Amino acid sequence: MKSAYKANNIYFKYTDHWVIEDISFNIRDGEFFGIIGPNGSGKSSLLKLISRIYMPQEGRISLRETDISLLGRDELSKTVSYVPQESSFLFPYTVAEVVSLGRIPHLKGRLFEDSHDQKVVEDAMRLVGIDNLRDRTITDISGGEKQRVIIARALAQEPDILIMDEPTTSLDIGHQLEIFNLLSRLNTEKKLTIIISLHDLNLGSLFCHRIMLMNRARISAIGTPLEVITEKNIRDVYGCNVIVDKHPVAGTPRVSLISEDNAFQCYDVPHTNAAWRKS
Repeated sequence: MKSAYKANNIYFKYTDHWVIEDISFNIRDGEFFGIIGPNGSGKSSLLKLISRIYMPQEGRISLRETDISLLGRDELSKTVSYVPQESSFLFPYTVAEVVSLGRIPHLKGRLFEDSHDQKVVEDAMRLVGIDNLRDRTITDISGGEKQRVIIARALAQEPDILIMDEPTTSLDIGHQLEIFNLLSRLNTEKKLTIIISLHDLNLGSLFCHRIMLMNRARISAIGTPLEVITEKNIRDVYGCNVIVDKHPVAGTPRVSLISEDNAFQCYDVPHTNAAWRKS
């Protein structure tokens, strides 16, 4: 499978301390790739580097074998769409107007969208299920609906790669699952490469093909959810006790937290990764 991204020994810092330190990885075309790790581990900074918002001080990032530093922003935005943690709207744009902003890289100096642009916008809204909201203002819809609008705007760019920074952090579990089901469908049906940072380890385990676990500006582990989401890795990186067992339906690793009051009761329970991996 071809590579979407390759990073070779990249370093990045804002001031005096490296927030990305000697990181190398390969993300394949068509992957649903997750990035997990504690707050401050470098997840958001890494996404901004591969989105070319920032450039590394050392090392190289390649987008489909081309050094990303050689790509202009307009050229890059036709391939890669980046969705930040938070999107604020100062004016009460309609949903359709917000989604239309995704066509800006394709206007080529035109002030207004043509019929093709309008069709792309309509298709994006229909694909994420918000075409019934097209005339509502962005300030007058729910958080889950707003997140769908932001995804539709990203899709209106017609990207091959969608990069999202913790897109469901402020959503309830119903809307979180709704967004991840949508992303999974886009990955499967549209062959969209999805690179996403997230805090919910169970969502990452359920939906991601591979996961990168970051800690203190470096990669602690990278591989399938089964390889990465282990009790040892989570204990070493997050500093907390958990039980990792098998999801009863999906068969993927499932993480359960252990409180300090209950921790002493858990050490002799036959729940370990090794036990269920053999099942």
